[in-house]
Amino acid sequence: MDEKNPSARTHAESRIAANDHPNRRNSGGLVHENARHTTHFTVIGNHLAQHADLSLLAIGLGVHIQSLPKGARVDIKSLAARFPEGATRIAAALRELEAHGYLRRERTRVPGGRIITRTISCNHPVRRRKADDHSPAPPPRKRPAPRKALPAVPQPAYPSPALLQAATDLLAGLRRHDPRLLLSACDTTHLAPGVAAWLERDVTPMAVRDALSAGLPLDPLRRPAALLAHRLAAQLPPPPPFRAAASPPPVRHPLQTCDACDRAFRSPVPGRCRDCRAASPGGRLA
Repeated sequence: MDEKNPSARTHAESRIAANDHPNRRNSGGLVHENARHTTHFTVIGNHLAQHADLSLLAIGLGVHIQSLPKGARVDIKSLAARFPEGATRIAAALRELEAHGYLRRERTRVPGGRIITRTISCNHPVRRRKADDHSPAPPPRKRPAPRKALPAVPQPAYPSPALLQAATDLLAGLRRHDPRLLLSACDTTHLAPGVAAWLERDVTPMAVRDALSAGLPLDPLRRPAALLAHRLAAQLPPPPPFRAAASPPPVRHPLQTCDACDRAFRSPVPGRCRDCRAASPGGRLA
């Protein structure tokens, strides 16, 4: 009966600090109740889930993006339709993820010439190179060689806006005859005066079209605008014959497009060409 109570406090014991009290230490905090996932789960690294610099919205958005299947749309408009945060906050979160290497955006040219933007999600981005990292740096990216200027094309003597517009429309329609003759706006602007010079020499639009699109090589055209510029200069037809010196110079009316046969003809006003007016019932020649 003379045993001491082992739970009694001795006088030599010091008081327990308030922060280390057992009741305080075990009274709160996170408790995990985990179940093992076997399907429909995504492994997320703590470097993202506990990132020290990313905002909570960026972390949540990064987790959501990593859980999506390949091909899912993750543009700002699609994400704003999915979440209530709005386009401005979602755009800022995407920039955070991109700055820390969790997202990468690349522009890719797809068949047909259209350029699209692909978003690449990185579940473990490569850490930035430290100052003491002595690993070899990647070789510098070679800059593409500048493109050579297109060959010069003939210039019309009277470059009226209507004439240049007719030349531009003709060039834009070449792709319907050969898809390889799809021209950019810059190339069309360069070639239009050359086509106008042909039309000014009383060559019909159909004849110009045939001269540019007929007999093309079967191989892929690396630069169709250069080929068309060469043809416009090398095959330029001679100007129409002039009248005798004693005769007064003819009045050069602007080129018009015939409403019936799409032929170019000179007239002060739009309408039909000489042949179509003669062929029409009751037609009169000007």
